[in-house]
Amino acid sequence: MGVRLMVVDDHRLLAEALASALKLRGHRVLAAAAPAAGAAELVISRAPEVCLLGTATPADAGMFDPVVKIKRERPQVAVVVLGPVPSPRGIAAAFAAGASGYVRHDERIEGVERAIMKARAGEAAVAPQLLQGAFSELLNPAAQPDDEGQRLLQMLTPREVEVLVRVADGEDTRLIAAGMGIAPSTARTHVQRVLMKLGVGSRLEAAALAARTGLLDRAERPASSYANDINDINGINGIADTPTGPEPPPQ
Repeated sequence: MGVRLMVVDDHRLLAEALASALKLRGHRVLAAAAPAAGAAELVISRAPEVCLLGTATPADAGMFDPVVKIKRERPQVAVVVLGPVPSPRGIAAAFAAGASGYVRHDERIEGVERAIMKARAGEAAVAPQLLQGAFSELLNPAAQPDDEGQRLLQMLTPREVEVLVRVADGEDTRLIAAGMGIAPSTARTHVQRVLMKLGVGSRLEAAALAARTGLLDRAERPASSYANDINDINGINGIADTPTGPEPPPQ
């Protein structure tokens, strides 16, 4: 049996595309709205079973005020947050406001549908490891404000940061390899490791995430070439860099 639901997101195209996909899977979409500023009033007036609420900055102060209002006026409505690569603090804030789940923006439609069904059944619609991190944050909140860009930057090795900067600059594998003085196969491996660590599926998503979170502002811009330093990848993949030419003098 389909679920009566609403999709609310600042990005109208995303809201409408997700709503259309869910309709095709037998769900009754009451509305697909773009103005998240009026999300609470819209959800309260329509009273869906589940509301998918999109946010680009889950750790921002006041981001989940609409969830608080919805749960106060319509406690039977289950709210599932759609957001970017999550931090424990962002998920903790969502659950503290009364959300029933958190689903990443890059989740497949099957994953979104599973979250909807769990939320309607009164279950927590979030991966267990993310939920554990959120509860830890609720019990032991960090003193410093959340900084997703810094958190992501700390996940990457210096070589991977350079690869990400080059990807964001629009360089393809051949240019990355030439600029870093490594083999194209090694460059591809670096790129795949960056995508995996950031939790994204494409170079475009990685570049967009890096720009949105301010990661690029914190990253040191790469020089034209690096010496052959492969310590950050050889121990894992056993792949050796092959120099493309003599190393240029330091700039």
